[in-house]
Amino acid sequence: MEIRNIAIIAHVDHGKTTLTDAILRQTGAVKEGVSMDSNTLEQERGITIYSKNAAIFYKDTKINIVDTPGHADFGSEVERVLRSIDSVLLVVDAQEGPMPQTRFVLKKSLELGIKPIVVINKIDKPAADPARCEEQVLELFLELGADDDQANFPVVYAIGRAGVARRKLTDESSDLMPLLDVILEHVPVASSDALIAKPLRLQPFNLGYDNFLGRLAVARVYEGTVAPGASVWVKKPDGTARTGKINKIFSFSGLEKTEAAEASAGDIVLVAGLPDIDIGETVMADPNGEPLPAIAIDQPTIELNFLVNNSPFAGREGKFVTSRQIREYLERELEVNVGLKVDFSSAESLKVSGRGELHVAILLENMRRAGYELQVSQPQVIIREENGVKSEPFEEVIVDTPVEYQGVVIERLGGRGFTLTGVTQHDATVRLSFEGPTRGLLGYRNQFLVDTKGEGILASRVIGFRPWAGEIKKRVAGSMVSMADGKALGFSLYNLQDRGTLYIGPATEVYQGMVIGNTAKGEEMSVNPTKGKQLSNMRAAGSDESIILTPPSPMTIERGLEVMTEDEYLEITPKSVRLRKQFLNEIDRNKTRRQSRA
Repeated sequence: MEIRNIAIIAHVDHGKTTLTDAILRQTGAVKEGVSMDSNTLEQERGITIYSKNAAIFYKDTKINIVDTPGHADFGSEVERVLRSIDSVLLVVDAQEGPMPQTRFVLKKSLELGIKPIVVINKIDKPAADPARCEEQVLELFLELGADDDQANFPVVYAIGRAGVARRKLTDESSDLMPLLDVILEHVPVASSDALIAKPLRLQPFNLGYDNFLGRLAVARVYEGTVAPGASVWVKKPDGTARTGKINKIFSFSGLEKTEAAEASAGDIVLVAGLPDIDIGETVMADPNGEPLPAIAIDQPTIELNFLVNNSPFAGREGKFVTSRQIREYLERELEVNVGLKVDFSSAESLKVSGRGELHVAILLENMRRAGYELQVSQPQVIIREENGVKSEPFEEVIVDTPVEYQGVVIERLGGRGFTLTGVTQHDATVRLSFEGPTRGLLGYRNQFLVDTKGEGILASRVIGFRPWAGEIKKRVAGSMVSMADGKALGFSLYNLQDRGTLYIGPATEVYQGMVIGNTAKGEEMSVNPTKGKQLSNMRAAGSDESIILTPPSPMTIERGLEVMTEDEYLEITPKSVRLRKQFLNEIDRNKTRRQSRA
């Protein structure tokens, strides 16, 4: 049976997973209602976080499909996948056109010599313009240095949600078979007798974990065949080798993993039995064989400290609260989360480095759902010294916003160290391109939603480390800090809500030093949210003023990471997310401020 290997790549929310789900359903690989995004967090947020493997059978051909994340924070997942496949389906929204992550994933694909198939998706959108989108994609190909063969890409038009694909816009179609036919025509065959006859060489591009089998490697077999019980050599890219034994092999059928008697060149399989296997290493039968080229992974851009929760409410909700338990969780996470780095050297705290705020927020969300309780410090960008020059991560930001809001967006990002690099207008919407330091973007997304009345779209991607951009003066919202312990009362909150935005509602338990809101004027303010109305035995002349409370803006992990200041911790438990001062007592805070100024 012939084997073809493809990955589906795109910007976030351009319809990769919806398209993949429709392909799986129409080829009978899964039942109705089953989705590639099986993780609870993925279903809640509507985004792909982890790359996943599936396989379909069409016209006596096995097509291995790898669905990849579209968000830039999970870019390390995409890079690894591209090394293991032979072609990509580049999915582009017919209305939005190419976006930052489209550029990122396409650039990686073209550098590896892959010839993409372009799928212009969502052609049924009211403002969709497939012809303009196709022209923009071609411009992007040429801008990224595509050769003549790559720039002569096949195009398929699709409505992923409806499960329809067409080779031409005028064609009639009721399914995705035209897309599958294009895959068979343009994707090279991965398997051949010549490759099967060679000694075994396979390379993991992703990792998994099983409670019974231990570490699993998702790998492509490049040459030879592999069977359970085989003794192999594992070589690092630098040439150092060690021995190992493969216990079990699983191949993909639909979304299911099925145990296989053997796997041959061209297939993508799951291998168990190599407990210390790592991404990019080469598993081979010949100890003198040449290892496959290493897989490079982009480095983290932000770092923060994970600490044991020591607030007055510590230990109330969490099942795992000690530093040893937090350390063990992060050690397990490192088994599969390649974009993450953890420094275990300090006994006080664990320094965790990630690819962005969302990358870290997903890790913390998974921890709290697993019953962990901890607190984290404010995220900081990673600063490097390169050839004696202080360097920091820079990002490309693309903003789509109604024309009337472009002025405020340019002003805000300009003040945060960003430079405007391009403006294109289409009807009432304008697309602005910026470049600037990652730290200028930290804490901006909420402000962006307010500035564009929720109508703007902001997308970013890291473009590498560049020389330090100098001091950035960001207007930081001041904190409204509780000066008392107890339950917040509606009367008190009614008087405080005019001073800023509240994070809590009435009857919420608070403690001294807990941040209950932010102040509009940007200054820190100590308040008493537990103060009740002064009661007397005199009747009021008229009826009491009715208390009308504005609904609070609840604290979430992402919001907390954005708005917190250097002297605050974000307290995360299975049921609550609270912002608090590092020093709960106001006297201690003032003393620390005086010492830092001295």
